[in-house]
Amino acid sequence: MLELAAQSPDTNEHRRDEPYRRALIGVYARLAATLKALTAGEAARHAVEPQKPYLNAQELLADLRIIEASLQAQQAQALLPERLQPLIRAVEVFGFYLATVDLRQSSDQHQAVLAELLRTARITPDYGALDEAAKSALLMTLLCDARPLRVMGANYSALALSEIGVFETAKKMRQNYGGQAIRHYIISHTETVSDLLEVLLLQKEVGLMHGTLDDANSSCDLIVVPLFETIEDLRQAGAIMQAFYALPGMLALVQRGRSDQYGEQDIMLGYSDSNKDGGIFTSSWELYQAETALVSVFDAINQAVGPANTSGFIGLRLFHGRGGTVGRGGGPSFEAILAQPPGTVRGQIRLTEQGEVIGSKYANPEIGRRNLETLVAATLEATLLGPTQPALPAYLQAAAELSGTSMAAYRHLVYETAGFSDYFFAATPSREIAELNIGSRPASRKATQKIEDLRAIPWGFSWGQCRLTLPGWFGLGSAVHQFLNPPGDKTPVKTHSKRLALLRQMEQQWPFFKTLLSNIDMVLAKSDLALASRYAELVSDKPLRTTIFTAIELEWQLTTQALELITGSQQRLANNAALQRSIRHRFPYIDPLHHLQVELVRRYRAGQTDERLKRGIHISINGIATGLRNTG
Repeated sequence: MLELAAQSPDTNEHRRDEPYRRALIGVYARLAATLKALTAGEAARHAVEPQKPYLNAQELLADLRIIEASLQAQQAQALLPERLQPLIRAVEVFGFYLATVDLRQSSDQHQAVLAELLRTARITPDYGALDEAAKSALLMTLLCDARPLRVMGANYSALALSEIGVFETAKKMRQNYGGQAIRHYIISHTETVSDLLEVLLLQKEVGLMHGTLDDANSSCDLIVVPLFETIEDLRQAGAIMQAFYALPGMLALVQRGRSDQYGEQDIMLGYSDSNKDGGIFTSSWELYQAETALVSVFDAINQAVGPANTSGFIGLRLFHGRGGTVGRGGGPSFEAILAQPPGTVRGQIRLTEQGEVIGSKYANPEIGRRNLETLVAATLEATLLGPTQPALPAYLQAAAELSGTSMAAYRHLVYETAGFSDYFFAATPSREIAELNIGSRPASRKATQKIEDLRAIPWGFSWGQCRLTLPGWFGLGSAVHQFLNPPGDKTPVKTHSKRLALLRQMEQQWPFFKTLLSNIDMVLAKSDLALASRYAELVSDKPLRTTIFTAIELEWQLTTQALELITGSQQRLANNAALQRSIRHRFPYIDPLHHLQVELVRRYRAGQTDERLKRGIHISINGIATGLRNTG
């Protein structure tokens, strides 16, 4: 403590016998220098004299620990809880970076950049044309080669310079703010092992990977996080990760990059695109299946390492890319965590909080604390008290059958019905939503009117605006109807009774199924076919309008009947009186906005250019979204 005080720039004789004051003046001076070094900003109060900045938050923490230990030795513990210990905790949690930033880019961008680098370096003329085996073999060879890919003096494209610049900036940020400032690199649209290897190679190119893959001491700064999004990608997730970790040197590389005693592997699961791809039931079921498969893969990896070698374990953490709406994985967080498959939580879980719900969940400190407590409580309960055995085989078999029928019904409407895209863009304010400056990306990936190119957020947002909320329920009704009445069955009454009893048992005893039905129940409570029919009037092609709206209406009725059969309740939200009451009080204010919006959209599309008309549409969109408490 005396040594720390002696380092203080304050040499005033009046404070010679005030070591704590002098030490803290010195700490403040170094913090002011750190602020200037990192941000070029000035401290609110000037330091006594310029000092050298802290190289990292651990140096600051060490100084604070010295002061803490000295106060404890002097029997002054009463001074600690008020200010010093909260400050120490803040440094431990936030460092100099406040919050860890994730990087994210699509796999096709990485492929394009590497194709250019490899072509310029004359390694291969067309990397993108190689098959998966050839790509992986080439990437593995390059990961074991210390030579850089970039050629001095070469003129690279703006895309290549931009993407490589992101990695170089990440390296600089980690050097300035600490290793935890940027820790994860998420790869959107992960479909193959080479998608993961490409990011490792780009890290190696800029020095974020230390050494080569075959080096016994090599390590990687950024955790490569695959994002499995579509139904097919979710089905392949386990096999992809198994193949990735079977590559020579890969397991050891991840182990050496660990942040604690375990190697760390985050895997992100996409709720939005899988729902848009296969519908609500199939999306939920394939996510459940993918999680189970991934846990099995990593359990097998760790078993092969051996229980005696815990330092070689790879800790799997699933990262749930949930949205605000049920169609994008939204819904009550507590129930969602408890509905995870056995063994998938294990003391930790990661999930997204979409911008649309941050205000309602965290703007008020007390509400924010309650939401965080809910997440922690659910994680603890799922870890300590959750089921340890897989669901009954009969449950799994029934869910698989329901999923197949549900997906077929959903895809038949959305992707196989002629004119559906025309209906969607006419009967929803999707084009008007695209004009709002509320998203980080364009509404569509390409300038087309194909549903395949439309992003998941405007897809869900548009259906909510017209009060059909189709992504949150469509397909369940057909699935349950066919499950209870299988075609060609010779004992229909007996089969119906037996299978209905099974579904009711699943709803009562299987958290996954119960939570899924509860979320669909909530979505149906917010839907309104009468209002939706007003939006359908915006479709000028009357036969198309009748065909598609009739199909949607029939499925809505089947889904409502299915819920009533399984749950035994004919009332929506019967088990959630508070939400039921909240919705009942909100709808009288929302419903007129829908009628107003339909008329404003009609006039706008007819060619009226009054700026007030456009503003009115945007205000109605915001008002409806606020009232429904859902956007995308």
